[in-house]
Amino acid sequence: MHVSRDLTEEKNDRVSINSQVGQGERRAEEVCTSPVEPYCNVPPIPFTVDEVDEEGSGSGGNFNREDGIYGQGGILGDIEENRVFRSKKELMTCLSIMSMRKKFQYKVFKSNTRFIVVRCVHPSCSWRVRANKLIESEYWMVTKHVNKHTCPTDFKTTRRRQATSWVVGECIKRRFINPGRVFRPRDVMDDMKQRYGQSYNLLPGYLHMLLQTNPGSVVNLEVTDGNKFQYLFIAFAASIHGFSYCRPVISIDATHLKGKYRGVLFTAVCHDANQQIFPLAIGVGDSENDAAWTWFLKRVKDVFGENPALVIVSDRHRSIRSAVEEAFPRAFHGICIYHLLNNLKTKFKSKNKELEQHYIPTAKSYNLQEFHVLFYTICSAVPGAKEYLKSVGLDRWTRSHAPCRRYDIMTTNISESFNAVLVKVRELPITAFVNEVRLLCQRWFQQRRTKANGCSSRMSTDVENKLEQRRDRAQTMDVRF
Repeated sequence: MHVSRDLTEEKNDRVSINSQVGQGERRAEEVCTSPVEPYCNVPPIPFTVDEVDEEGSGSGGNFNREDGIYGQGGILGDIEENRVFRSKKELMTCLSIMSMRKKFQYKVFKSNTRFIVVRCVHPSCSWRVRANKLIESEYWMVTKHVNKHTCPTDFKTTRRRQATSWVVGECIKRRFINPGRVFRPRDVMDDMKQRYGQSYNLLPGYLHMLLQTNPGSVVNLEVTDGNKFQYLFIAFAASIHGFSYCRPVISIDATHLKGKYRGVLFTAVCHDANQQIFPLAIGVGDSENDAAWTWFLKRVKDVFGENPALVIVSDRHRSIRSAVEEAFPRAFHGICIYHLLNNLKTKFKSKNKELEQHYIPTAKSYNLQEFHVLFYTICSAVPGAKEYLKSVGLDRWTRSHAPCRRYDIMTTNISESFNAVLVKVRELPITAFVNEVRLLCQRWFQQRRTKANGCSSRMSTDVENKLEQRRDRAQTMDVRF
């Protein structure tokens, strides 16, 4: 039974650079003279669709049989109606490689020993393929192919297919026809890397188009002398412009990327007037060390500047402290009170509930009198805590001793929350990851801009609500002289 559906063309009015990635690849030479390689030598298998270029590494799928590929009529060819495959496995291999080349994801809708139907994963997309097994034969023929995607561009470019080991095997197995041929695992890695490229190769072109479509953004891509990826810094124009309307307290943090080349994601965020996460900049480096943190924070300073009222909040990582001292010598460096509490519990092996009960109010106290009362309680509950907390620096973890205004930003929760939002996309290859961050920030900024345009007050909604609550409480109070 043939599956049929009405073809509809979905219009996508959102401004996106995804449709221009191909053009960006051709213009990548304006950004970088040659493709950027990863900063580590992790084997590039299994590769993902983000690591397959649009033209099949410049060959368009026309490889010689000597290279172990079936050629235009084999697994690297395109799916066409009436095309015949020698087996169902060859058909599925061809589908997998084509979906990687053309950067989309499909799912098997129906499959049995007589026919198979596959569709694009987007529920409203028209793309589909149906193939039937020929009678009294092992051959399969494509009987229907709707070769038109009506899914949104950003959906297609962020839902991509991974090559399994058997797909890679199909691509290279004919290299083993000659029993005297030595083809080591390292040769397989190098061969797949050369044929299908990497997500890092797409990065210069993507960044070039990012600057073209987001004027005012700042991008810094740094490579080694051997043209291997080293550092990446991105600050969007909306973040740069909006920071002047935020309180000058920046929370910084780092978390690990989960792609095959690993690396570390550096983030700098703050609160907007509605107490929402306001991303300022992201960075990518090899590890969380002195050099990487210093490089990232210097880029943050170049973009957002420095003033005596600026406060940097972080955990107690040693590399962060030395990097802040070098990059922001005039800024005040405060530490997250929850990280310090955990350090305090670990050092003194304390499970005393009284410690936690009094520590947070002590850190958040506004005046010295209140601080001394609560601090004495902590010192009585945990012997040795007094000397330890003073050695950390009272000004770094208490609001009452801080030389600058920390407002209510006493932790790095906003940074960790931002990292938590990105937990899934941190598994993506580098270019797809950057694109997901762009989409997230674009969506947030657009939603907040629409909401702000509907406000009649000069104050934010959060401030208005707080003032209204305090006004209601004040009306029940008695004034005494």
